[in-house]
Amino acid sequence: MLFGSTAVEKLPRLRGADNHHINYRHIIDWLVRKPGAFANYRYRSELFPTSHFRIAYDLLREQNPVRADKEYLQILHCAARQSEDAVNRALQKIISEGSTLTAACVAVLVQWLENNNIPHVTDTPVPDVNLNQYDNLLGFERRWRYEKTNDLALIRSC
Repeated sequence: MLFGSTAVEKLPRLRGADNHHINYRHIIDWLVRKPGAFANYRYRSELFPTSHFRIAYDLLREQNPVRADKEYLQILHCAARQSEDAVNRALQKIISEGSTLTAACVAVLVQWLENNNIPHVTDTPVPDVNLNQYDNLLGFERRWRYEKTNDLALIRSC
């Protein structure tokens, strides 16, 4: 989508019948105002950006089935307004610890994660590789082959 000559959003091309692409950021305000609509929403499966969001929704349904939809929509609203990655990390932490899941807990944890700049698990520093070690290995192998061939030549001459 373009606004003038500036690209605003890039949408995937969907071919064939019954294809759809729902961006939860576009409809989250409407769903937060009418949380009862989430239960029977036709494209509800599109409103789980990652597997942790789906697990969180299932956990909320187990803990408090009456408020599960409303709590999940608050979590999704937090992801749309702040950071989907931070909310995903917060959900991952809460789920792995087995804590009680609420939208308020997620919001507090997201705020804490953003303030403390906790690196993501996959953000691990990888030191540069010293290639001289490999050159030394190859040099040793060449010397070994040379010495071996000379030894074989000496053995054959005897």
